Amino acid sequence: MKQRRFTKEFEETVRLLRTSGRRKREIGDDLGVSLPTLTRWLSHRRDREMDEPDRRPPGEDPAAELKRLRRENEILRQERNILKRATAFFAKEGSR
Repeated sequence: MKQRRFTKEFEETVRLLRTSGRRKREIGDDLGVSLPTLTRWLSHRRDREMDEPDRRPPGEDPAAELKRLRRENEILRQERNILKRATAFFAKEGSR
């Protein structure tokens, strides 16, 4: 069977679907990709991983990925804290 080549966008979308915690529909709306297409992409990725369990996607360095995810996590924490403060401020302003 011929090996399929997946685009960088495909790989990034699948990673986003798996790690973001967001619903497929939300991600699809943001990216302009239909829900059935996202579901099919996840299925293709799972099939590929089952066929080749030891093969990593090109350019995937676990240490670099971990570093990137930790940085992303820190940014998300900061954004959440800003939103919490803004919510408290506007709730207080609205009760006046």
